[in-house]
Amino acid sequence: MDMAELSRIAGAHERATRRGRGDGSGLGKTSGRGHKGGGSRTGWRQRWFAEGGQMPIYRRLPKKGFSNARFKDRYDVINVGDLAAIPAGTTVDLAYLAQEGILAPRHGKLKVLGNGELAVALQVRAVRFSEKAKEKIVKAGGSAEVG
Repeated sequence: MDMAELSRIAGAHERATRRGRGDGSGLGKTSGRGHKGGGSRTGWRQRWFAEGGQMPIYRRLPKKGFSNARFKDRYDVINVGDLAAIPAGTTVDLAYLAQEGILAPRHGKLKVLGNGELAVALQVRAVRFSEKAKEKIVKAGGSAEVG
């Protein structure tokens, strides 16, 4: 297929609404903005006007308090089943997984979870292990090192 054979997809592009083009267009005269007031003026409109009489959201939400979200520990997670393709005797850590393209590190801490099966003996180094993951790694003849 080349560029000459391509055709437009029907209905993919909707024509823009032309406002202020006479009463017969359906959006003439005030162009759907109504009469007078801030909403009808050019370049200025209050964002909280569209609440229809209920308490505005900026007044409903609390203005003070503490959130621990910024300080939460985040981990790069991998399952035991994903480690099954790695050759036996390999030392697996976050740097190895990144180098092999198995995992793209985002948070700098590795956590291993127990989903899947492992039949290969590996030395796995991570910050955290689930109980099942640790159990499966040791059962396969490997070691689970926290560090």
